Amino acid sequence: MKALLTSSPLRGIALVFLAGVWGEPAGAHDFWIEPAVFVAAIGTKVPVSLRVGEDFNGTSQPYVKDWFLDFSVTSAAGREPVMGFAGDDPAATLILKSPGLRLIGYHSARSFVDLEAERFNKYLRSEGLERIQALREERGAAQANGREYYSRCAKSLIGVTGPAVTSVDRSGYDQPLGYPLELLPRANPYALFPGDRLPIALWYQGKPIEGVLVIAFTADQPARRFQARTGKDGIVKLPLDRAGSWLVKAVHMIPVPATDPAADWESFWASLTFEVRARDALSAR
Repeated sequence: MKALLTSSPLRGIALVFLAGVWGEPAGAHDFWIEPAVFVAAIGTKVPVSLRVGEDFNGTSQPYVKDWFLDFSVTSAAGREPVMGFAGDDPAATLILKSPGLRLIGYHSARSFVDLEAERFNKYLRSEGLERIQALREERGAAQANGREYYSRCAKSLIGVTGPAVTSVDRSGYDQPLGYPLELLPRANPYALFPGDRLPIALWYQGKPIEGVLVIAFTADQPARRFQARTGKDGIVKLPLDRAGSWLVKAVHMIPVPATDPAADWESFWASLTFEVRARDALSAR
């Protein structure tokens, strides 16, 4: 199959500098995939950025092969890797050749961070990781630095329309990619209206996980947040109360075995981006 994603020629960016950028601490930093547009017509090219930041506002990260275990795009034709050159930013360009959905996935390599205790505790509170706070207190380590492995598990859904296509309601929105922590919508966001609810499942190691905080917000109103913990089935029901670009995120953390002297914890960061279009925009297609 022909590659669905391409990248521009190598830019003169020092890899030492790039490694420093990627080494930003996990605490209070979201990671997400941000296409230039979420709904586009057949035949267009959509730049795809990898972003680190907060409140749907952040810096773009370049294509560096050593930084990820998987960077792929899935469509009705199957799943293909993103091929690029070190330093490409945006990290890729999506070539839209057929209607339907594109599921872009990015699973980062494992990284390490050592955070000062106050900052680590603040990060635990902000991401709903009170269970880890309690474990630190039980261990008498509440004032110890947070030594942590972390990895990113990001996904994004794009809808592709055409002259003979009246909807982007296509299969593939709930496709698992085999990431350690993964958000799986249980309905197609591009078939929903503002005011609908979107069930989203959270899986850890291929199974639903209970009690993890899921947070969602839009790019234009990041302070208006939905927060809920997953049920026994791993599902939360996200109220799509407005149109816009949505970012859904969740963090799960586990203790690292005592046999590993380097870190005490390991976290997995899942994210999902998509767009909810206004009712008039949906009915116009």
